[in-house]
Amino acid sequence: MANSPQVCFFLGANAPTGFYSLYDQLIDRESARDYFLIKGGPGCGKSTLMRRVAARMEAAGHTVEYIQCSGDPDSLDAVVIPSLGAALVDATAPHVVEPTCPGALERYVNLGACYDTAALKPMRQALVQAMEGYPACYRRAYRCLRAASEIRADLRALLETPQLEERLLRRAKGILSRECKKTGGQPGKAVQRFLGAVCCRGVVCHFDTAEALCQRRYVLCDSYGLAHPLLSALAAGAMAAGYDVTVCPDPAQPDRMSHLLIPSLSLAFLTSTPELPYEGHAYRRLRVDAMADPQAVRRSRARLRFGRKIAAALTEEAVEAMAQAKEKHDRLEALYNPHVDFDRVLATADRLAEELLG
Repeated sequence: MANSPQVCFFLGANAPTGFYSLYDQLIDRESARDYFLIKGGPGCGKSTLMRRVAARMEAAGHTVEYIQCSGDPDSLDAVVIPSLGAALVDATAPHVVEPTCPGALERYVNLGACYDTAALKPMRQALVQAMEGYPACYRRAYRCLRAASEIRADLRALLETPQLEERLLRRAKGILSRECKKTGGQPGKAVQRFLGAVCCRGVVCHFDTAEALCQRRYVLCDSYGLAHPLLSALAAGAMAAGYDVTVCPDPAQPDRMSHLLIPSLSLAFLTSTPELPYEGHAYRRLRVDAMADPQAVRRSRARLRFGRKIAAALTEEAVEAMAQAKEKHDRLEALYNPHVDFDRVLATADRLAEELLG
């Protein structure tokens, strides 16, 4: 199990409107058994605790779903153990999670108790100074992402027509008739996960997660963000046929879909763009660009090329701002780390793991 590819998603996005959260979809609380809400400040060991519990779960043969931080993918925001109906989540801002049935389902894990308060008190001014300018970095990033989103919307408006939507829906109908035979059961459910993120590393996507969950992958070649109606129709049709789906919104435009996973059919629909191409094996390729009116594409070619270039430059500026924010946060954690009792953090992780496995 430990050698299997990790299943990694994001539940937050650095979006044009600010931080966009899907943390209410981390786990189905009606069927969940254990939900641990981890509280604590910077550098106190939240990721360390979750990785320790996840390693124990995988060693015991359980599959773990890793939820990475959309600001810094090296950091964990949550882990889910579906077979146990359990999850652990960093329940601090910006993805605050509050209990709905405390004690019976959700329980707090206080890692703030692992700080050496006596050692940190004299460092108060240095701790505050380490984060000076941090909020401004994210404000700048969101302004850039908002401008890039407006430009991309303008480019789509040049090509989106009723005829294009009709072609996309007709293609979706054909795929559904071939791939999603009706089960005769209840309609399927949808859960939302971000497969990618705009973060301090750039624009990233966990295509390897799609490969781990789905052996057959339709690749949608889409330069202008036109595939949303196709993906929406595929998701609706698959659920109507009785299959659960994982809907993957575009982190830069969360109201639009980028990818769709149907794990029970081992089937994925992945958008491949010039900025973020999918280079793995494709079961089939669909040229979404080719479905647009060729005359409209030719007529607007210069404007489309220029708009994509400007949107990419604005996104790069946002990434640079987030990288600066990460540097500040890393400095803050470096100040805290020597004054955290990590033996206590690991002991807490082992206790939670034993409880889950017991």
